[in-house]
Amino acid sequence: MARWLFKEEPSHYSFADLERDGTTTWDGVANALALRHLRAVRPGDRVLLYHTGKEKAVVGELEVVAAAGDESGVTVRPVRRLQHPVPLSRIKSEAALADWELVRLPRLSVMPVTGAQWRRVEELGREPEE
Repeated sequence: MARWLFKEEPSHYSFADLERDGTTTWDGVANALALRHLRAVRPGDRVLLYHTGKEKAVVGELEVVAAAGDESGVTVRPVRRLQHPVPLSRIKSEAALADWELVRLPRLSVMPVTGAQWRRVEELGREPEE
């Protein structure tokens, strides 16, 4: 199982929309590096959903349930909402997350997440923001 982060503008499609719909196809990625990452995503992989725009926070966890036939998208389902959204400002303040593509390449919409990064985001998601 690999781990990923997908970004989306919540006014376009939010975690709440996915909870309502049950599943959705994640596609429409244009950036070459993000598309290469998306093509590596497989069923069973886990995904952190990051809301862009005014929110700028990791808000929930998704599971990939199917790959798109044309390799330009995947079908995801919601797993859980984080207890507390993890804002980008908090992520940037964490030394353990400083080299993450989320911090270094802010326009990238699909990126890998290491096990250590995933665990730290989960920990931060259990703590209320100070």
